[in-house]
Order: sequence, then structure tokens, then C-alpha cells
Amino acid sequence: MDWDKLRIFHAVAKAESFTGAADILNISQSAISRHIHALEENLGVKLFHRHARGLVLTEQGEILQETAREMAIKLSRVEERLIDTQEGSAGPLVVTVPDFIGSTWLVPKLKEFRDAHPDIRLTILFEDRILDLSLREADIALRLHTPEQADLVRRHLKSIRFHICASRDYLETHGYPETAADLKKHALIAFPENTSPPFSHPNWLLEVAKVDFGREHKLLLLNSMYAIYQAILSGEGIAVLPDYLIHRHEEIETLLPELERPPVEMCFVYASERRNSKKIALFRDFLVETLKQGDF
Repeated sequence: MDWDKLRIFHAVAKAESFTGAADILNISQSAISRHIHALEENLGVKLFHRHARGLVLTEQGEILQETAREMAIKLSRVEERLIDTQEGSAGPLVVTVPDFIGSTWLVPKLKEFRDAHPDIRLTILFEDRILDLSLREADIALRLHTPEQADLVRRHLKSIRFHICASRDYLETHGYPETAADLKKHALIAFPENTSPPFSHPNWLLEVAKVDFGREHKLLLLNSMYAIYQAILSGEGIAVLPDYLIHRHEEIETLLPELERPPVEMCFVYASERRNSKKIALFRDFLVETLKQGDF
């Protein structure tokens, strides 16, 4: 089997469409279609069921995809090791980070790293979804949970604490809740159901307030922690924010301080085959030292 065709097949299977694979591989949709047709002809099997909503692997396609994915991972690992030994502390470094952590904490700190390591070309991807490090979607991930995969190296960086809060303007207009039961009388800000939040149990506030998603008309639902943070500053209502953002603004007040959601654990994560990467080590050490400054 031609690896180039297998590589294209793997991209199509992952994207579940010719269009998505064309974007990933930067080749035309028609060329991808020709490669897949030729691969099916060579193997004498049908690899995809085609329908209006996209592509679904056949049984034979699933068997081939399992092997193609393993081959892609192995080749990617070899490529990473070669790049790491060649580039040392220079070249590209891609970091994926949850949007609100990247926007409110990481980016303002990057000048120090870039000044110290001008030969590293840094890319920051603001992504709440989990990128596949084994497939080189990123070199490093800052994740707000401890990953379970055996092929990942993880280092705990920080326990992020959260509290209920609101702006002083909102509280002066609508009053201060004195108990958890009082929260139900207020405009609460939370994540929509069936979304992919950056950490688990994002709607702890609604559980504390005993609010029903389907019946409560005062809810403002936003699928971004950064948007929730901006909504608090604008006086939209009450939400849960990390303590470092609450303490940053005098106009934001902590409410019911005895109520504290379980902390969110932030981890530094990279693929195990990158253990010898000098660039990854430099960025890890930079984050560890930055966190010692105590403003997070």
C-alpha cells in the first residue's frame, strides 16, 4: 500500500469529509477523491459510506484506519525526535491553552520568554477542546485536568481556586445574596448545556443555587470563561470566577466566601517521545518560575 494514499485516507477518516481533509492537507478536494478511489480500487474494498452529512467508515475502513493511525503516530514521533535533536532550543513551538487562561494570564507574561529565547517561534492556540499531542496538533498543552493517557508526560502546575462573585455596580442595584438560597433570586451566568467547557463541573454555581436550566429565565448562558469574566465586569450578574481574576479588579466582590468550588488543576502536558526537547523544557521552566511570582 502506498503510504501517501494511506496518509490521505487517514486525514479523510479523521475529518469525516473530503473538504475537511483538503483543508488539513492543503490539497484539492478532487485530488483527495482520486486518491481514495484509487486506494479502494487497489484494495478491492469500499472504505467509506457516502451520505449527505459526510463520510462514515465501512468495517474494512475501520480496520485500515486503526493501522493508518498507528503508522501516523509512529512517523510523527520519529519526525519529532529528529526535529528536537536538530533544532535544540530554536525553531517553532506550538502551545495549546484554554482560552481564558491564555488571554488573561499567559499572553501578558510571554514577552519575558520571547526576550530570553528569540530563536523560538512561539504559536499559542486558544482552544478549549483537547488537541491530540501524539499527532502533533500541538507540542505542549496546558490542561485544566490531569490526563490519563500513558503516552503523555504531565506536570502539575497550579491548583486554581474559584469563588462566587459579582461587580459592585450589579450588587448595588440588585442587592447582596446572604445565603445560597438567595442566589436563585439573581441573574446567574453559566455555561450552556451540551457544550465543551475548559474544565469539569463548570456549572457548580447552579448546583449550589438549585437552579433548573429549563425553568430559570434569569440565566445568561455563555460558552466562554473569558466572556463570563467580561459579563461580570459589565454588571450582567453573578458567576464563578478564578480568584486571580477576582483579585485583579476592585470592582469585583467575592460573595458567600464560605462556598468554594473544588479547585481546578492546571497541568503542563506533552507527548512522552518529546522528553528530550530543549524547547519544551525551556517553556516548562519559564511557566514554573512565572507561577512562583504569586499573581495567579
